[in-house]
Amino acid sequence: MEAVQSPIIPIVGELIRNTPGTISLGQGVVSYPPPPEAIELLPKFLSEESNNLYKQVIGIPPLIAAIQAKLQSFNGIEIKDDNCVVVTAGSNMGFVNAVLTITSPGDEIILNAPYYFNHEMATIMAGCHPVIIETDENYQLRVDAIEKAITPKTRAIVTISPNNPTGVVYPEASLRAVNELCRERGIYHISDEAYDYFTYNGVKHVSPASFPGSSKHTISLFSLSKAYGFASWRIGYMVIPSDLLVSIQKVQDTILICPPVISQYAALGALQSSPKYIQENISKLAKVRSAVLDSLQKLEGICTIAPADGAFYFFLKVHTSMDTFTLVERLIKEYQVAALPGTTFGMNQGCYLRVAYGALQQETAKAGIERLVTGLKNIL
Repeated sequence: MEAVQSPIIPIVGELIRNTPGTISLGQGVVSYPPPPEAIELLPKFLSEESNNLYKQVIGIPPLIAAIQAKLQSFNGIEIKDDNCVVVTAGSNMGFVNAVLTITSPGDEIILNAPYYFNHEMATIMAGCHPVIIETDENYQLRVDAIEKAITPKTRAIVTISPNNPTGVVYPEASLRAVNELCRERGIYHISDEAYDYFTYNGVKHVSPASFPGSSKHTISLFSLSKAYGFASWRIGYMVIPSDLLVSIQKVQDTILICPPVISQYAALGALQSSPKYIQENISKLAKVRSAVLDSLQKLEGICTIAPADGAFYFFLKVHTSMDTFTLVERLIKEYQVAALPGTTFGMNQGCYLRVAYGALQQETAKAGIERLVTGLKNIL
C-alpha cells in the first residue's frame, strides 16, 4: 500500500478548508441534484419489509431491466447470452471488480496518460503493473504505441471516453482499433464510460461494446454519479462477458455483498425520469463550459488548452518549470482558487492542471476561472 499514491482530492480539500472562500475547480461532480423520480421511489423501498435483508449480489432485477433498456437505447449495447449487467457501488468498484477478476499478481494493465488516478491505484493494489502510454498533444490515443506495449503479461487496455481528466472524446475509429487489437491479442478492453452523456458541439459518444463481435472481450463501466447527480448514492454498473460473471460475483460478494438496495431503488427511479432531466442539465452545463472556455482564452501564451468536447474538464499544460503542486498551493493560498495537479494523473514531465467546472453555477465558475487566470498571470 505504501507504493500506492495518496488520493489527491482529500489533500487539496484540506488546503481549501484552511483557506476560506476558495472556489474549487477540483472535484469532478455536478451541481444539480437527482431527479424527483429518484426520491419518489424511496417510500416504496421503505414500505417493503424484506428490504432490510441482503438482495442479489449483481443487483435487483427491476434495476437491471431498466439498465438494459438504457444501454440498448442510448449506447447501442444489446444484452444477450454472451454478456450481462452487474450493478456496482459506483464505476470505481466496477474497475476493481474487473481487475481482480481478469488478472494475477504481476500481470500488466495498459493505461493511457493522463490516466484516471483511481485506475492506476487499483492496478497496483491488485499486485499488477500499470503500463503507461502517452497520448498525443491533444490527448488522443496513440494506437500504434499501445500495440507495441502489449506483452504476454498484458491483460487489458483501458480507455476513458469522454475522458477524465482531459475532457476529450475518442473518435469511433480509435476505439474500434483498440477493441480489435484486444480481440486479436486475447486481452480485454476496459471501457470507462462514466461521462457517456456529457458531450458537446454535436459530438457523439461511442460505446465499444456496441461493436459487432465485441461482447466476449469488452468490459464497460458506467455510473449514475455524474449524469444523475448520484455521487454519494454510489450506484454504477458494468457490462461484462458472461463467462466472467461467476468470478465477478465472488469479488463483489466479498467486498460489498450487494449494492445498497435503497440506492438501487433511487437509481431505478432516476432511469425512469424524463429525458428532459438530462438534456436540460447538460444544456446548462454547456453554457458554463462556454463561459469557462472564453475566460481560459486569456491564458494564451501561458497555457496550452487542448480541444475538449466531453465530460466537464479542461486539462491545461502550463508553460513553466515550477513544481505542479507548488503552483496548486499558491493558487489556493494567494488567489483562493483550487485545481488538481497533473502529476496525480501521471503527467510527471511538465506542469499540468485539471480544471473541473461541473460542480459550479455559471457565475461561480466564471469567478473561479477569473481567479485562476489572474493567479497564473501573476505567478508565472
